[in-house]
Amino acid sequence: MRTRRRARKPVVRIALIWAIESLALIIMAFLLDGLQIDTLGTAIVATAVIGLLNALLWPLLSYIILPFAVLTLGIGALILNGVIIWFAGQIVPGFTVASVGTAIWIALGLTAINAILSALLTIDDDSSYYRNVVKRRANRIAKFEETDAPGIIFLEIDGLAKPVLENAIQEGFAPVMESWLDSGEYQLTEWETDLSSQTSASQLGILHGSNENIPAFRWYERGRKEIVASSNPDEVARLEKEHSNGNGLLSEQGASRGNLVSGDAPIVSITASTMKDLSRLHMTDFYAYFVNPYNFSRTILLLVWDFFLEKLQFWRARRNNVVPILDKHHRGGKYPLLRVFTTVVMRELNIYTLIGDMFSGVPSAYATFVGYDEVAHHSGVESPDALDVLRKLDDQFARLESVAKDAPRPYHLVVLSDHGQSGGPTFLQRYGYTLEDLVRQHVKDLVVRAILQTNESMGHVNVVVNDIVQNDNRSGKAIQRVSRKKMVDGELAFGEDDFELDEDIARKAEVIVLASGNLGLVYGTDREERLVLEEIEDVLPGLLEGIAQHEGIGWVMIKSDEHEAVVVGPKGRYFLKDDRVEGENPLQGFGTNAARHLKRYNEFSDAPDLYINSFYDVETNEVAAFEELIGCHGGMGGYQTRPFILHPKTLRITESELIGAASVYRQFKHWLAELHGETGTDKGTNQ
Repeated sequence: MRTRRRARKPVVRIALIWAIESLALIIMAFLLDGLQIDTLGTAIVATAVIGLLNALLWPLLSYIILPFAVLTLGIGALILNGVIIWFAGQIVPGFTVASVGTAIWIALGLTAINAILSALLTIDDDSSYYRNVVKRRANRIAKFEETDAPGIIFLEIDGLAKPVLENAIQEGFAPVMESWLDSGEYQLTEWETDLSSQTSASQLGILHGSNENIPAFRWYERGRKEIVASSNPDEVARLEKEHSNGNGLLSEQGASRGNLVSGDAPIVSITASTMKDLSRLHMTDFYAYFVNPYNFSRTILLLVWDFFLEKLQFWRARRNNVVPILDKHHRGGKYPLLRVFTTVVMRELNIYTLIGDMFSGVPSAYATFVGYDEVAHHSGVESPDALDVLRKLDDQFARLESVAKDAPRPYHLVVLSDHGQSGGPTFLQRYGYTLEDLVRQHVKDLVVRAILQTNESMGHVNVVVNDIVQNDNRSGKAIQRVSRKKMVDGELAFGEDDFELDEDIARKAEVIVLASGNLGLVYGTDREERLVLEEIEDVLPGLLEGIAQHEGIGWVMIKSDEHEAVVVGPKGRYFLKDDRVEGENPLQGFGTNAARHLKRYNEFSDAPDLYINSFYDVETNEVAAFEELIGCHGGMGGYQTRPFILHPKTLRITESELIGAASVYRQFKHWLAELHGETGTDKGTNQ
């Protein structure tokens, strides 16, 4: 969307914000015994003095406390802001602040009241602090000349399917995106994922043009005899190096924010693949976020609210007997903390840095917002919990739309998803045992080990913390000194217990069972090549038919010397080479391109001995995840293969078909080249 510059009214805006802050101080005086304000005039003067002290003292003091501020995720900045408010109480007559502790409560209260009143009066708080703080920093760090050549900000909503978005818009959960569509300037386009409908395959395809040999979220690499996990930053860095040819989506001065891979962006933050790559520009807005007192106060209030909101939503779901539902083990413990990290911290950091990118005039940026995906996994694809997260993210898009009007170049905002999610009770909930148990029934004489859980949220925490450690010397040393966590290859091992488990399984197991949503993978570890149909009955008698005949299984694919690959279902077989079906087609209901995807994935060097996909019930639109997630993705069936692109109509779809993530890469590269008068947009495609 190309935006026009708006007329600025700084005097009016400053006056309104000043009035709001003064009113907020008076309200806090009624709430806190340690705060006394003699008159309205005193409140107005105190507000001005606090603002002046922040302007004069904050730049120097915030630099001094940077390591502590980052280490405490902003608590240090809040304390410092409290000290400044307390100091104002010492010099403004009639404005009495009893202690620094009282001043800290005042800081939190001012933030909350300011946010509420600004919203009621439709004053965006970007004007009050983003544009005054981030813009100055952006201009100092990375100056781009003003230009009429539009840039594109790609906003990925992890895990959101097009049908879910359409329903959400209809029910009022995405008013900003709805307004774009209603304006007639935007259109909603669906695209189809590859077989592996999950983030590592999709982002490598979208950002680098290739996702070859990515069988699932986690797989067994025969050559190294190791399990590869897409949540391991070292493995993701290796995968990016293997799939990148230097012409990624963001290679031309672009920015990568909160992504798994970088798209060859020279500017990065919270990007797993570049965590240790100090040759990239890890812009300091990431660290500045934590030293801004308003940021922390606002974020901590949002964190506390979202934490209790999760508790309330889980209680309501159990009281109302919502089905399906996860148990306390999966929605208790550390999950509420991981949830607020993805729904609040990751979102706020991304928005903050994107605004800096736009003020800097970067030609392109790509950011991933993971909150909806995380909540949908645990609460359900179209649950009120997940849709509430979507609504709050939709609000942030309005903020970006507003900032675009004040940027040094016009911007198009493109919203997309990397995959969707499919719902339903899990395999374990339906049948009382896991995919590992099912496999073990048919290979009783072999050691079977499995990993049937994907902990993406802990991976996000790991990337954020280690991004600080690797790329900010003072903050990193401070964190390393106080951390009780062990170091693994020079990085903090937050959430890396599963990596050790991976190594243990790969070393000891004779049969490995892995899960990626409702897609299962079975590997034999004593072979250098895949097991084929013609020998499976001799090696693992009864396994293929035993799994394929189970009511929870939709199809099983195995390599064949004669037929290349055979897809086996409960009542028939599909021979991919000959496009021939015996009995009932096991791929019926899985989409018109199912065979096409399976043919491609069968050629992967690290494809499993058996690909196993759960059933898909067309009538109920349900699958059965092999992980304990009631919203899942990774295989076929339902909404998980139906992501979307919400884009301005001026950015026309030129690809003949949007099937596979690499086709989205080609389309996006075409848009960027078209906007900047370039040609040869297909040269970056690796597949």
